[in-house]
Amino acid sequence: MFPDFANPAEWLPWAFASLMGFSILVYVVLDGFDLGVGILFPFAGDVEKDRMIGSIGPFWDANETWLVLAVGLLLVAFPTAHGMILTALYLPVFLMLIGLILRGVAFEFRAKAHAKHKALWNNLFFVGSTMTALSQGFMLGLYIMGLEQTWATYAFAGLTAVFLTVGYSFIGATWLIHKTEGMLQIRAVRWARESLWGVILGIGAVSLATPLVSVRIFDRWLQFPEALWLAPIPIISGLLVAWLWRMVRQMPFAGDVRSWQPFAVATGLFSLAYVGLAYSFYPYVVPERLTIYEAAAAPESLLIILVGACFVVPVIAGYSVLAYVIFRGKATELRYD
Repeated sequence: MFPDFANPAEWLPWAFASLMGFSILVYVVLDGFDLGVGILFPFAGDVEKDRMIGSIGPFWDANETWLVLAVGLLLVAFPTAHGMILTALYLPVFLMLIGLILRGVAFEFRAKAHAKHKALWNNLFFVGSTMTALSQGFMLGLYIMGLEQTWATYAFAGLTAVFLTVGYSFIGATWLIHKTEGMLQIRAVRWARESLWGVILGIGAVSLATPLVSVRIFDRWLQFPEALWLAPIPIISGLLVAWLWRMVRQMPFAGDVRSWQPFAVATGLFSLAYVGLAYSFYPYVVPERLTIYEAAAAPESLLIILVGACFVVPVIAGYSVLAYVIFRGKATELRYD
């Protein structure tokens, strides 16, 4: 499972795959909640929309940096895989970029538009957020299916697109529970209750499909003793789902205590699901076609890139943490003066 750390040709690809995987996970959680807030836009009133924007305003740009980092690492560390993956996923990647552009433009323009045009930009913010989430879910489904292009894989990808979008709305709702108060917080609790089913069905669908993709994954999941490595993940995930189910039916708590817990537990659940996928597909970067060792650039190149990453990644992590520390607490009234 782990490489020979005395051999740079083994540990450097593993290190970059781990760093890329970490970047994707951070992106899914952080940009996931602000995409989720955008997906929930049609269900809120005008004043509530401003408060929702205020809850993600200081963070959303920095959150997307993790996606740029992950794609950049894929390009420089695994150039062969970068070509194969983006060629197979060209259309959903294109749609995702259109969604991100729409979302960014709408975020800025809604603050400057006349009242009669504000509804248009609010709608485009929702459309951009939803397009991005659906595209990412579709890419996830095709990736799990080994990037095969058939009607069956498209159907599964469509299913994961819907479930990931609902999952983003769930983690967005848990973020709003933490960052808002009053009627909006009560609404967020209701949104979390209604969207939790999507998280459960999505994880269930991926869990059922993944071992069917290859005999290797099936054996890793179900044969002894390999299955022992995976066993804690479904057990802990089930406990977290039960905890979330109970919390969102008891909230909001008196005095707004523990409002951070649903978001924290949802983050843990998303992380476990991601770790389960990483465990299943390792050492492949393109499922069942190309391993990280086959796709990696030359060790000399990776070593130079690693030096740069040692500076870039701490800076990105540092300013992300700083933003969350400075803007901790409840979202206040949205102002642009």
